Amino acid sequence: MILSDKKILEKIDSGEIIITPFDISNMGGNSYDVHLSKHFAQYVDKEIDAKKNNEIRHFEIPEEGYVLQPGELYLCSTLEYTETHKHVPFLEGKSSTGRLGIDIHATAGKGDIGYCGFWTLEMSTSIPVRIYPGMPVGQLIYYVVDGEVTPERMYNKKVSAKYNNEDILPKGSMMWKNFK
Repeated sequence: MILSDKKILEKIDSGEIIITPFDISNMGGNSYDVHLSKHFAQYVDKEIDAKKNNEIRHFEIPEEGYVLQPGELYLCSTLEYTETHKHVPFLEGKSSTGRLGIDIHATAGKGDIGYCGFWTLEMSTSIPVRIYPGMPVGQLIYYVVDGEVTPERMYNKKVSAKYNNEDILPKGSMMWKNFK
């Protein structure tokens, strides 16, 4: 079951969901629109290795926009910081974003209960397209969980959690930590 706008607002009021900054005008009937920050990153090497901590270079996109190029992977972050303590958050692209030929995530649209942080997007495009910081880029929807979650398995409590972070800079893959 997906939370409605009224339920999302109730959960925000109770502290079970946190969205900062929050603006009621970003609420849909069952989702909350998130926006693109100015923080981007790309891998330095053209070939990356899943067993290696691949170097990324961070950069900021200017207010006048930045043109994404086909065949390139861009890591970027949401402007919004979120916490989800009892629901499963899903980040999906907005239809307007998709109609520009932009994919906002390769496979990582689902968060875990207990995720706290800025979302890193794995952005790519099929045609050159100019994007802007602050533009709506995706929407968060929240699923109800049936049953209790073991406290130490909540993402913000897991020892093995790799991406919980209050840093707005996009994060590169930490797959390499799975090989140790």
